[in-house]
Amino acid sequence: MIADPVLYIKRGCPYCRAAAAFFSTHGVPVQIRDVSSSRADLKRMIEVTEQGDVPTFVCGDFVVSGFDVDELLDELAERPDIRLRLGLGDNDDEL
Repeated sequence: MIADPVLYIKRGCPYCRAAAAFFSTHGVPVQIRDVSSSRADLKRMIEVTEQGDVPTFVCGDFVVSGFDVDELLDELAERPDIRLRLGLGDNDDEL
């Protein structure tokens, strides 16, 4: 079973706001973890990604760090299983 998706963010990051807005707009429930206010969340993000870039999206073994929405969509195009798991459909016309 794939764990619930997590979006690691930092307060004030415009890319993080855009990522959170993307998931909200598309009805994708994600756990938002603000690494600027939680050392535990920062530590977990670094454990998973081996870096500290935000936003970072984690869904099972699918990890994208330091992205903008277009980069996320490119990565999702390579993982149709994750796109479908997130309810994002299977073609770009639906996004």
